[in-house]
Amino acid sequence: MAIFIGGAWPYANGSLHLGHIAALLPGDILARYYRLKGEKVLYVSGSDCNGTPISIRANAENVSVKEIADRFHTEFVVSFAKLGFTYDIYTRTDGTFHHQIVRHVFLKLVDRGLIFKKETEQTYCEFDERFLPDRFVRGLCPHCGLKARGDQCDHCGSLLDPSELRNRTCALCGNEPTTKLTEHFYFKLSDFQQQLETYVANAKVEDRWRDNAINQSERYLQEGLHDRAASRDLANGVNIPVLGYEGKKVYVWIEAVTGYYSASREWAALNRTDLEEYWNEDMVSYYVHGKDNIPFHTIIWPAILMGIDQQHALPTHVISNEYLTLEKRKLSTSENWAVWVPDILERYHPDSLRYFLTANAPENRDADFSWREFIYSHNAELLGAYGNFVNRSLKFIENSFASVVPQAEIDVAMKEMICDLYPKVGEKIEKGHFKEAIEIIFDGVRKANKYFDDEKPWVQIKEVEDACQQTMATCVYLIANFAQLLSPFLPFSSEDVGALLKLQKFEWQEVTVGSRVLPPVKPLFERIDVGRIDEELARLHNGKI
Repeated sequence: MAIFIGGAWPYANGSLHLGHIAALLPGDILARYYRLKGEKVLYVSGSDCNGTPISIRANAENVSVKEIADRFHTEFVVSFAKLGFTYDIYTRTDGTFHHQIVRHVFLKLVDRGLIFKKETEQTYCEFDERFLPDRFVRGLCPHCGLKARGDQCDHCGSLLDPSELRNRTCALCGNEPTTKLTEHFYFKLSDFQQQLETYVANAKVEDRWRDNAINQSERYLQEGLHDRAASRDLANGVNIPVLGYEGKKVYVWIEAVTGYYSASREWAALNRTDLEEYWNEDMVSYYVHGKDNIPFHTIIWPAILMGIDQQHALPTHVISNEYLTLEKRKLSTSENWAVWVPDILERYHPDSLRYFLTANAPENRDADFSWREFIYSHNAELLGAYGNFVNRSLKFIENSFASVVPQAEIDVAMKEMICDLYPKVGEKIEKGHFKEAIEIIFDGVRKANKYFDDEKPWVQIKEVEDACQQTMATCVYLIANFAQLLSPFLPFSSEDVGALLKLQKFEWQEVTVGSRVLPPVKPLFERIDVGRIDEELARLHNGKI
């Protein structure tokens, strides 16, 4: 079985914040888990370096689009590496390979009569003397009445056309825009209404999508699908591969999602691998993103795949998180109300961040990041429960058995618990229930701590050494298996445990630990001073614009 995992492509127009990571982290957990099972995994993503958001930043800084894209793409690569993301390829949409594949897909849709030309009115700014990309048009959503961009409302999730907005303004100059006639290409999305209705209905029956993905998709289909513009007058992007229209660009909604296919093709070319080994009828595909990207992954991308005869590659699982708030307030990059990833990684263990964003993930409803909860979570769970069990057990062996792991029968109840954990946790991960998965493991960690306390090895070593050997052999067995079970979630500390116990490799099955001498034991995690809570809150409020 081949596993394809596509992580949403962040815009290379600003630093990553915790909301991005909360949405994208499930992809890495899935990739690590399936690799432990021995499955063929292809995990792809990249930086979205085309389109309007980068142009806006470049205009504001009076620099080139490429300079902005290069700056943040490099920063993204570093941040994802520090967080332990294991992409098989992390590429960018302004690369030659991506442009080539997008043009190929566009022409295939043209050849099949699914892309056509028509004259249409497009928003134009008389002051700036230019057609406005949809994101350059601001106003009020016609559905919910809240502030929205010309392409989408982030509040109610509606896909929009700039002409639908009320009280429209130009994002560049603030003036009210007009409209002018221009010729553009359109994608016959309406042709796929019936096929998509069947596809979404099947996804609902199979229970492989998050509820928000089902609900949004059903709403779009009930409203009826409309043909959508496939080209735009943009400064940067993929040129339309049709003679006479080279100055226009492939619209970002069709170009960006094609990145999943182009990245896969690029990976296959770089690794001299036949992509059909992954993109085939047996492929299981996960698409991981925030809820604002749902229709692009459940309606538009499936329609494109159907249009280019890649029906076998339709998303099977949609992992669409809700939003992450910050100290009970919506994240706002414009007001600098955010925790920026490069900044937090300078001061905190990446596993602390991965743990908190998994255990408190916005899977079914919005979740909040607070500095108090983050620091108390680290101290109570990572350090107090897991780190404490590892440290107290291995330190006892270091002090009482000269660092030699005792060999004895493993406690039956503890062995049964571990053997039950692998299928239970695995099922939760495969179904996208990561919060439940990590909670099940930490429930096992708490049982392991209770076992240590109940057996009292500090008493056994004086009274019944054989019993103490069994207790400590069991504790090492538990530690080794916890490290494997937690490695998709907490890869760095799991690698540390693996090095301590000299485990050759991790697999998704029970592991036993033979006789070995432990190196000097160091704590897995350090306690975070709770005084840091006020310091971090002060940094946050002082950084607010």
